[in-house]
Amino acid sequence: MSEHGSDPTVAPRSEDDPRLLLPPDEPVHLLDPDGTEHPDADHPLDLRDEQLRELYRMMVVTRKVDREAINLQRQGQLGVYASCMGQEAAQVGSAYALEDDDWIFPSYRELGAALVREVDAAGLLHLYRGTWLSDHDPYAHNFGLMSIPIGTQALHATGFGMGARFDDNPIVAMTYFGDGGTSEGDPHEAMTFAGVQKAPVIFFVQNNQYAISVPLDKQTAAPTLAHKAIGYGMPGYRVDGNDVLATYAVTRRAVERARAGEGPAFIEALTYRMEAHTTSDDPTRYRTKEELDEAAKTDPIARMKNLLIARGLYDDDLEREIDEQAQAVATYVRDGIYDADHGDPMELFEHVYVDPTGHFDEQAAQLRAELEGSEGGA
Repeated sequence: MSEHGSDPTVAPRSEDDPRLLLPPDEPVHLLDPDGTEHPDADHPLDLRDEQLRELYRMMVVTRKVDREAINLQRQGQLGVYASCMGQEAAQVGSAYALEDDDWIFPSYRELGAALVREVDAAGLLHLYRGTWLSDHDPYAHNFGLMSIPIGTQALHATGFGMGARFDDNPIVAMTYFGDGGTSEGDPHEAMTFAGVQKAPVIFFVQNNQYAISVPLDKQTAAPTLAHKAIGYGMPGYRVDGNDVLATYAVTRRAVERARAGEGPAFIEALTYRMEAHTTSDDPTRYRTKEELDEAAKTDPIARMKNLLIARGLYDDDLEREIDEQAQAVATYVRDGIYDADHGDPMELFEHVYVDPTGHFDEQAAQLRAELEGSEGGA
């Protein structure tokens, strides 16, 4: 069988054959959980030893900060938090495949991608504390604000990508959403526009098996999520999302294709959400301990560590250095978030309209009166 599952005895397809847009029968996989490598000529790697260590380091730091954020929420310092535990390879590997000038439009779970872009981790978590809408400058990192509405960031990425194409600007925009997002209208509209306009946009779907509590087989009748891509006129790729090397290679291929003017792509990264949907969720209602134990066997961080050991790139000094860095970032996050000032609630009305409407002014006046009344009562 070929990459796309065709019979080798059948005449080869022409370049304009739409079947070439279909995903491979099996997800692209380059690295086993025990560290064994499986080179793939269609998905070559161009990573140096130091870059392999860097990918591992970023995944470890991501998990440490992720755990710190969960602890902060449990201590009342965050209102809610959406963990990315188990999805570190999908996020770090894909974001690492972009160039510095490319843009990322995240959902609410992309801590790993944010850290690749060197976004201030403490500032990012202000969203979950309610003190500010992601306290970072998007233009300083080419990383959009976290998006809570399901799928709207796909429209932002497509609009940005279409604008770049019209301006002959050779950048690529990548947007993240989960398997549940594919059931929403906004990504559908975004992918339709991107396909028609051949916009340089990568739609990166982290299929972590659940849209909150709804399993994948209750979300779609499609053979895979990547099969949806052909309906938008773009290739669909499937990748082992717990394999950081495969995720990097597949994303890199899609990015290079988009930058060459060949249009958008859809990537389905098969991964697993090890934590709850958010800290407000109780996953024991819909999944078993046995399922979690089985998923833990494909842990992306342990897999990458095994590769480094096999290549002679891992030692006690490296482990100590990475652990110390991860702890330092987690401590920085805690110091930046714990008891952080909520500021002036009237900031809610800034940066919304250039010319506020009458109804908008009335709402601002109502909040101001309520705040003044509360202060007076105190």
